[in-house]
Amino acid sequence: MKRLLSILIVICLYLPNGVLPDQQSSTAALTKEQAFWVSQAERHERAGWVYLYIQGLPRERGFQYGYLMAKEIAESLRVRRVLWAYQTATEWSWLVNKSAAMITPKVDAENLAELEGIVEGLKMAGVMISRDEMIAYNAFWDLFWYWWPIVKETVGASSPNPPKQSCSAFIATGSMTPDGNVVLGHNTWLDYTMADFNLILDVQPAMGHRILMQTLPGWVHSGTDFFITDAGLVGTETTIADFKGFDEKGIPEFVRFRRASQDASSIDEWCAIMKRGNNGGIANSWLLGDVKTGEIARLELGLKFVGFERKKDGFFTGSNVAEDLKILRFETSSNELEIKVSSVARRERWKQLMKEYKGRITIDLAKSLLGDHYDMYLQRDIPDSRTLCGHAENELQAGPGWPTTQFPAGAFDAKVVDATMAKRMSFAARWGSACGTEFDATRFLEQHTQFDWMAGILKSRPAQPWTEFRAGEKKD
Repeated sequence: MKRLLSILIVICLYLPNGVLPDQQSSTAALTKEQAFWVSQAERHERAGWVYLYIQGLPRERGFQYGYLMAKEIAESLRVRRVLWAYQTATEWSWLVNKSAAMITPKVDAENLAELEGIVEGLKMAGVMISRDEMIAYNAFWDLFWYWWPIVKETVGASSPNPPKQSCSAFIATGSMTPDGNVVLGHNTWLDYTMADFNLILDVQPAMGHRILMQTLPGWVHSGTDFFITDAGLVGTETTIADFKGFDEKGIPEFVRFRRASQDASSIDEWCAIMKRGNNGGIANSWLLGDVKTGEIARLELGLKFVGFERKKDGFFTGSNVAEDLKILRFETSSNELEIKVSSVARRERWKQLMKEYKGRITIDLAKSLLGDHYDMYLQRDIPDSRTLCGHAENELQAGPGWPTTQFPAGAFDAKVVDATMAKRMSFAARWGSACGTEFDATRFLEQHTQFDWMAGILKSRPAQPWTEFRAGEKKD
């Protein structure tokens, strides 16, 4: 009886409307097995983030995920349906059908079972979605950023490509840090309508490595990307700007990322999985570290070319400029010398800061660097689209990389981890913006009526504190 009562309390706390299943007409009653699965998970909220722990076999942890995050998944799906329809003038159902033929057959059995579990959990919570739609949703970056820009030409669409000047990051080790071990930092840049990556997902699979990562509700990969694993691996990425190329026959990025992070025990294994079947989707500069050895690496994945470097002393940075010359010259249209461009200005700022703070890079300093507002083009402090903590909404002169002036986009979070934290499976994160500045969506839309189509999907983000999350944590 005591065990049954605790299960009922868990269900009551985490249902989308906070009521038991039989009190909600759109929500079915859980079976005993499903109720037990839910009781094995953990969900709570802190400082703008949702922490979710899921565990077990793929279907079990997927069910926990879908059931406990139903409200957030439904909302994130709604936003992407609106974005897709506005940006492409095509139906979301059309995209789902295309994805079902192109993406679904390439999802491995374990990921597929977990995704099916999410769908099952969502349905039990009253959110109706098909497996194919959930897969298209997980593959959204591949489809929206890489597949659509190529396909739109064949269907006669002339809309501008979605911007991909996304993220600022660094990783340092050896003589760069006081203790000689790894420090990693990252902030995510996106159109603010898509700034809903506020889930800290703690995955303990029945087989493979435990993963603690930032992600979007309903995704089985990170997507931002920021992760640590119990193999001692830490990693993040920044997208490669001005990239063109996509192989429909390749393996989706979300599939490769999840397999790499769950299955790999070393940097070499992680990179090998990511390169296998590469489709060019989310062409990234991956910054990786092994806290067991103090080694760091940068893996740059284009479509035709791959760049790889590793070291035990030094640093790598990411700002959306490809460092591998073959990727830069053959697969992008970037001009790495034009400092007026966000990616180039941030690249040069990273060089300056790494030189200035050599030997002093700690967690606290990393937090400060990610909130930096120095514009290398204007040579002064001003939060705009060229600063490490991006604020394109303040940009009065639209530079390459963003579609208009004062576009609501930029950094909406920050995450840091060092070797000590990674070894205990924890990292610190800040929701809102890396510098702590709030964003008021209502005021912004009142002042910039050209973006009124964003009403209902552009959300405010209040200032939030830095908060540490750890694997296996419980609600306070």
